Amino acid sequence: MTSPTGIDRLVAIMERLRDPERGCEWDVAQTFETIAPYTIEEAYEVADAIERGDIVELKDELGDLLLQVVFHSRIAEEAGQFALADVVTSISDKMERRHPHIFGDVAEGGHHLWEVIKAEERGAKGASSALDGVAIGLPALLRAEKLQKRAARTGFDWPDASGAQAKILEELEEVETATDDAHRAEEVGDLLFAVVNFARKLGVEPEAALRAANGKFERRFKAMEERAGEAFLGLDLEGKEALWQEVKRG
Repeated sequence: MTSPTGIDRLVAIMERLRDPERGCEWDVAQTFETIAPYTIEEAYEVADAIERGDIVELKDELGDLLLQVVFHSRIAEEAGQFALADVVTSISDKMERRHPHIFGDVAEGGHHLWEVIKAEERGAKGASSALDGVAIGLPALLRAEKLQKRAARTGFDWPDASGAQAKILEELEEVETATDDAHRAEEVGDLLFAVVNFARKLGVEPEAALRAANGKFERRFKAMEERAGEAFLGLDLEGKEALWQEVKRG
């Protein structure tokens, strides 16, 4: 009997791993909820490989992400809910439905038509708010941006970036006048939300911008450690700041 290849091979591997009698104890014990964090982690590792321009790593990380899709689908199939083939059919139907200007008889379309069709789909699912359907599990910065974009489509938005910029200053003042830790945490949250809004008005993706800033800080800090060697920890703040400025200048 010919061994399966391609996606069929991966499906067969997952089926064996999930076999209650012959499978892997860890894989058999997993549920949608327990592997969801791994799914999110793998998506980020794909993004990381892309950002680093590592094509070999990207291939591996896409495989890890695909495994997550197969894993979830297998759990669902065992419960009689759906199988991997149903997942493929669902996304194929959705892509064709959202591109009638490509696969249908609509002459024009593009991103605007995509958004209109998405809104209609949300309505068909019983969504009562323009904000319904923005996943709670998204990273906070990304979810803030998506919520703001949804609100903006209803006309609830600053006409330009100046209003969003002024809001940052207003929220910063409220952080400074907060009366206790809980109040301060709330106001810092509002400040971050305002910064996301400002970035959106400037056409900057806040999640990508912060990820880049994290990477830059990491590179510079490690360069500081390398230049100072064992003396780094003994430097006072002024010494570390001087070293930081030196690293920034290259």
